[in-house]
Amino acid sequence: MQPIRQGDVLLLPTQAFPNPASGGQTLPHLTLAEGEVTGHKHRISDGQAELCEKDGTLYLKVLSETATLTHEEHNAIAIPKGTWMIRIQREYEPEGWRYVAD
Repeated sequence: MQPIRQGDVLLLPTQAFPNPASGGQTLPHLTLAEGEVTGHKHRISDGQAELCEKDGTLYLKVLSETATLTHEEHNAIAIPKGTWMIRIQREYEPEGWRYVAD
């Protein structure tokens, strides 16, 4: 599987999916990122999936054949079945690194 990008959100294929026994926390929502300025959300809107957080990193497990990643300002993307690590794009400024505002 190849990495998938939607705006400032990057999904990287991984084998790891932390569970509560390994220190992971299952989240009750499927929002991968929320825009700081607009409040728009990168979220799973269709399909079956689980979202987990461990040590500040999000992990997505798509349980159905595909799950749809949506955002108000981007085209919807079909995410294939599998496990994904979620990363948010950052950019460097003279003051230091910052997350890209979507």
